[in-house]
Amino acid sequence: MGRSISESWINFYNENILTKFQNLTENPFGLFTTILDIVIVIFLLYCFFKIVKGSRAWQLIKGIAFLIIITWLSSLLNLKILNSILTGIMNWGVIAIIVIFQPELRRGLEQLGTNKFTKFFGLDSDVATKTKEDIYKVVIAATELSKTKTGALIVIERDINIQDIIATGVPMGSEVSPQLLVNIFVPKTPLHDGAVVISNNKIVAAACVLPLANDADIAKELGTRHRAAIGISKESDSVVVVVSEETGKISIAKDGTLIADLREDSLKKILISNIITKRFADKKVNENKVFFNFKQKFFKKHKEE
Repeated sequence: MGRSISESWINFYNENILTKFQNLTENPFGLFTTILDIVIVIFLLYCFFKIVKGSRAWQLIKGIAFLIIITWLSSLLNLKILNSILTGIMNWGVIAIIVIFQPELRRGLEQLGTNKFTKFFGLDSDVATKTKEDIYKVVIAATELSKTKTGALIVIERDINIQDIIATGVPMGSEVSPQLLVNIFVPKTPLHDGAVVISNNKIVAAACVLPLANDADIAKELGTRHRAAIGISKESDSVVVVVSEETGKISIAKDGTLIADLREDSLKKILISNIITKRFADKKVNENKVFFNFKQKFFKKHKEE
């Protein structure tokens, strides 16, 4: 057995590694293309692992890597029965992965086509400033809704377009405003049942219908709003602010996970981190001071009106 393994390694080295190295030394251009090929593959693997890391697919990927190694070793050691079983599992496993992890695969492919991977420079600073002000307004609205225990669902679109979700609601095209957000979710009004979607610094639609997450993905004590928030955050990279109608507690859904019971300061920091810092070349500033000044200025202006 030991001799067979040694011979296999020697044959593999002579037929693949040694031959490839000799060909590269005779053809310098081939060496360049090989290096370029390796660099591109490493970059794509880096992008792929960056997308899936932290998601439920991450554990699956580690399991698949282990299965591939075991399959390769069984072939190398000439364990025919084990290798046959593992090969069959690998063949059918690809189909099973596509079916089970369709949302994650769709999200990853969509992200590959976004500006995050195709642009090397930050977006316009004026847009970043406007986006930050809109976040402050969302935080103010969520805090006011929390005080009155008014249920709310606010979806903030990022890189992945969610036009199919927007199409299910009532078009608005309005500027982001705390008063408007609060009024939309007043109970028994025409637009209160459903989600508000904010895209490109506009409230583009209200009363939108969101996909629900599976029961296994959410605690039983949480209701439809939280399940819907997790559902859309799994199928896109949107960040969702949820206000509970029963408790008035504020939560955020992002990347398929729920961060519950947030205070005003924590809500602001998470939104800034996930919407401003990740998308824009944001400068480090004292966010608490900036938000306090904005809040004071905003309420003073509307009190005078």
